Formats: sequence, C-alpha cells, structure tokens
Amino acid sequence: MSVYLGIDIGTSGTKTVAMREDGTILASSTFEYPLECPRPGWSQQNPDDWWEASVKGVRAVLKAGQIKPNSVKGIGLSGQMHGSVFLDRSHRVIRPALLWNDQRTVAECEQIESKAGGRKKLIRMVANPALTGFTAPKILWLRNNEPRNYEKLSQILLPKDYVRFKLTGEFATEVSDASGTLLLDIKRRKWSKRLLSLLEIETNLLPTVYESEDVTGVLNSSAAGELGLPAGVPVVGGGGDQAAGAIGNGIVKKGVVSATMGTSGVVFAHSDEVQIDPEGRVHTFCHAVRGKWHVMGCVLSAGGSLQWYRNQLGEAEVRAAKRKKIDPYELITAQAAQAPAGSEGLIFLPYLTGERTPHADPHARGAWIGLSLRHGRSHLIRSVIEGATYAMRDSLEIIQQMNIPVRQIRLSGGGARSSFWRQVQADIYGKKVCTINAEQGPAYGVALLAAAGTGAYKNVVQACQKTITLATETTPDRKAKAVYNRFYPLYGNMYRSLKNDFAALATAVNEVY
Repeated sequence: MSVYLGIDIGTSGTKTVAMREDGTILASSTFEYPLECPRPGWSQQNPDDWWEASVKGVRAVLKAGQIKPNSVKGIGLSGQMHGSVFLDRSHRVIRPALLWNDQRTVAECEQIESKAGGRKKLIRMVANPALTGFTAPKILWLRNNEPRNYEKLSQILLPKDYVRFKLTGEFATEVSDASGTLLLDIKRRKWSKRLLSLLEIETNLLPTVYESEDVTGVLNSSAAGELGLPAGVPVVGGGGDQAAGAIGNGIVKKGVVSATMGTSGVVFAHSDEVQIDPEGRVHTFCHAVRGKWHVMGCVLSAGGSLQWYRNQLGEAEVRAAKRKKIDPYELITAQAAQAPAGSEGLIFLPYLTGERTPHADPHARGAWIGLSLRHGRSHLIRSVIEGATYAMRDSLEIIQQMNIPVRQIRLSGGGARSSFWRQVQADIYGKKVCTINAEQGPAYGVALLAAAGTGAYKNVVQACQKTITLATETTPDRKAKAVYNRFYPLYGNMYRSLKNDFAALATAVNEVY
C-alpha cells in the first residue's frame, strides 16, 4: 500500500493527512501554535513553530493510521500564502515571519506602485496590484524599517517553503504560492526580472520556482530521523493554501468554482488562460495545475468574523457547549437560525482586519449598522454570517463580470460544515451549492499532488477525477434569495459611505496609540 502525506502550514495550526493511493484518508492531525500581534494591524509568527507542528503531525498520523514508514512514497506541502521568512547566511531565522494578514506595509505598497510607474502598469507587469498582505512589500518594509536585519538577509521563503527547507535542505517554491509574492511574472511562470530590478531586490534572495507537481527535493537524513520516516522520500512542490485547497475540492477545470469559508474566505475559479481584472479587484495567479491559472477573490475575515464573535461575545455558548460536549459553533448557528433572513435590517461589515477583495483597504474596519431595540443575540450572530457571505458574493460577482463561467460552486471550510451556513450561502449567491466527499482541504490537495508527482497518477487532474465525488447539494430558497438581493446592494453602499471615515479613524489611532 502506497501512502502520501499532505502537510498544510495554516495560520492557527498545521494540519497533516495521510492518504492512501485511492484517495482514502487514513489519518489526520492538527497541532496549533500562537499568533503574535505586537501592534494593531501587525501579525507575525515564529517559523520554527511550523516545523515543530509538522514533525508532531507526521508522527501522529503514522501512529494513528498504523502506517509503516516505508509505505510513504511522497510528501506534499501547502501553507498560508504571502508570508515572509527571512534567513541569514547561516540559514537561521532573522525575525518573526510577517503574515498574509499583516497590514504594516501601506507605505511600501505605494512605493512599489510608484517604482512600477503606477498601479495599471504594475498589474500589466505581474497581473496584480500591490497589497499589504503580499510578500514584496514585506521585503521592502524590512529594508526600510530594520536595515540591520536586511543586511543579514541571504534567503526569503514562504511559510511552506521554510518547512520544505527543513525537510530537504533545498530552497524551492512553486508557481501558485510564488504568485502571491507579487514578484512572479504570472504569464511566464518565473520571477519577474523587470520588477525585481525596479525594486532593487536581488534574484538570488528568492528560491527556485517549480510547477506544483514537480519533485523539489528528497527527505534528508536529519529530517527523516525527526519525522520517523526513511531518508529519500520525494517532496513535491505542493501549493499555496488556496490553490492546494482548490485541488482538494477538484477545481481543475473551467466552470467549477470553490467558495472556501475559513478564517479568510476565498472564491476560486480555474482558468485555462491568463485572465486579469484591469482594476485589480481579484487576483490572477498560477494554478497548481501544470500550465493553468486561476482567478481568486479573498475576504480577510470571513469565518474569522464568526470566530471573533465566539471568542469575544460567545462565552455563554462556549460554556454550554463544553457541558454538552459539542462544538460551540453548533449552538451559535442554531441561535442564528432563529432570526429571519436579512436579520431584520441589521448588517455587519466583516472588515475586522481590513479588506482585500474588492476594496484593497487596510483601514476598513468591522461594524454593525442598523441596530435597533428589536435586535437580539440571534440577529447579531446571523448578521455576522450574512456579512461574511455578502463579502464572498463580492468576489463571485467580479468573477462573473470577467465572463468566467460559474456552473457549479463547491463549498469548503467551516462554512461548509454547517447546514445552516450552506443554506445562507446558496441563498446569498443565488445558486445551488454542493460539498464533496473530501473535507481535508489544502492538506488533501497536496497529498494528491504528491501522488501525481511521484507517478501514482498521470497528472493531478486525473488524481482529482479518480478520488473526488459530490456529497451534498443545497438549493436556494426563493424567498430568502429575494431578501438578500434587496439587502446586498445596501451592504456594498455602506463601505463606500464609510471609506473616508475608516481612513480618518486609522490616522487617529496611529496618532493616539
């Protein structure tokens, strides 16, 4: 029996799955680690926490699945995109890694667009605008704000690629994750020499770029000893978490779209050619399918908004769930279901960490609008769920405006596990939604890439066709759909009305605190 491992280095924890060649999950594990927020809008982590969680995860699935180490034939890696691991000449971590949701690089984004000759020229060059979450502005931030650390710099890696280095000793990445650095020539699928020159970033600071199925190295003896595996196991390119999650959902052909409601929310569409939104509202990246691309909209606080509610306002539900030995989200969504569609005019803006699609505004903030004496806890919760889903619809609308077909929407993430939230998504999107037999997300996707890249399948498209099937379908409720179509435009207007106030508030916060 051949086994393939998928390791996904997430923001809250690292998930590891062990998959049999036919796609059956033998075991999975998750190990969490802390997130540092030293200042408002800053977000960073210790890269060695990712490695420790990866080691624990591999050992845990080998034990839980009673897997013989010699049966492991390949490893795939996924991870949170856009992060920055800075290594010195001894290959040691210089400082905590800046993450995808870190907002400290507003000035650097302006600097990049200026050096590129403007936003439109930058989009023509690398298919995307400069956003605070991307890696390129983080590199400039290090140079501008921590020059001594920049002088030590010898290598820049993305989160999953730091784990790859620990596994293999190789400095490597792959096209889907490299796309999120802002430094990749998306059309040619290689580093953009032109932009690197304009930004005065040396190419040798960046790793070698592979396709996602390609073998990028093999397990070295040191890492093999820590993991409990034999040396020499191939490690494939893998994918950024969104492309890997799309592989895990079978989004490998035109017309099939995924809506992933995790901490962040992503609407992801496969494309056989490069398709670019000239306004830069959605991202165009290389897909983890060889020679293909994808268009993606990202909501920074989708499921994260409901997580914030649980952590800050859901103490009663958390206590009750502990007594009943159930997930607190079951009680939270049950309360939400007691309020009517549209929450009787209460609208929540889910911009708790700024927003990416479609506003690209790091100053945007969360808000409840329309509160009245009539509104209670059920309305508050439902409006949070609806607000996050309205934000996802923003991305879906842009993708359809680009004439990308949307024939099927596959749901994943926390928003797919709740039947209530699946219904809300169907109603707000106005389309039938479905789930699939696999629920392991990016870790499953890179396990499939590992199987394809080491010869178990002809390619990853065949791997998905052989292993993934539909599980559930949810049809929009006609009355609820009509309600949401009435409120959705109002939701969009509220951001536009508050945009200048959000910027003024950010200035005041910076001056006072």
